[in-house]
Amino acid sequence: MTPMQADIERRLALSEPEVEVLLAEVLGGRALRVFIDHPDGVTLALCERVTLALTDLRERYSLEVSSPGVERPLTKPAHFRRFVGRRARVRTRHPRPTQPSGLCVPAEGERRPGEARAVKSFTGELVGASDEEITLAADGGVIAIPYSEIRRSNLVEE
Repeated sequence: MTPMQADIERRLALSEPEVEVLLAEVLGGRALRVFIDHPDGVTLALCERVTLALTDLRERYSLEVSSPGVERPLTKPAHFRRFVGRRARVRTRHPRPTQPSGLCVPAEGERRPGEARAVKSFTGELVGASDEEITLAADGGVIAIPYSEIRRSNLVEE
């Protein structure tokens, strides 16, 4: 969670305690996008109230407050646990090796199709979420990714 998101959550806890801040991100240094959720759903009136609660931020940024939509961001362990069984895209801070799918041993210096390679983006079924990491069944196999390595993640429309 970014310091900006933590600050926004603290502010809204007083005026809109049931609002959950899913993601707060600064885009290009000029725009602030805030995705929110609420047990009763997100309405235009709720977005307006949240916008008014963040008036001082509107002086520094172009502020956009909206519902998460079908490709909702996943930023907390509770989010991942809630959506186990759904498809998600996870981008990591550092490249991670994928699982090799073939059983052939390549010649020295040769890379065969299906051989493990390091990537930073994985898409697949979210099959587990503990307090330390998520488990994703992606094209390259099942991979465990610690929360500390997740840069950005969201659900993927089925």
